[in-house]
Amino acid sequence: MQINKLRGRELDQLFRAILSLKDLEECYRFFDDLCTVNEIQALAQRLEVARMLREGYTYHKIETETGASTATISRVKRCLNYGNDAYAMALDRIYNEQQGEAGSQ
Repeated sequence: MQINKLRGRELDQLFRAILSLKDLEECYRFFDDLCTVNEIQALAQRLEVARMLREGYTYHKIETETGASTATISRVKRCLNYGNDAYAMALDRIYNEQQGEAGSQ
């Protein structure tokens, strides 16, 4: 894990702050204060690239729909194939949450 090199009090504090957020509105507020618009867009874009890769979209389609570079797409794909399975974990949880919401309507 590359992030282990950064592990420490400051990173723990950041992750605890994120984990303390209670809803989507709090996330919007926190990340608006924490990040630039470009940083937020880059994070959101990577997650969307991961979703599209898992669903079998081509690099060209992903590039066209998200504006992500082939380098970004390749990096996300490498994480999907050889990373910590965190993209899959998060995307599965989002999907399951959305399915639960759709079922309760």
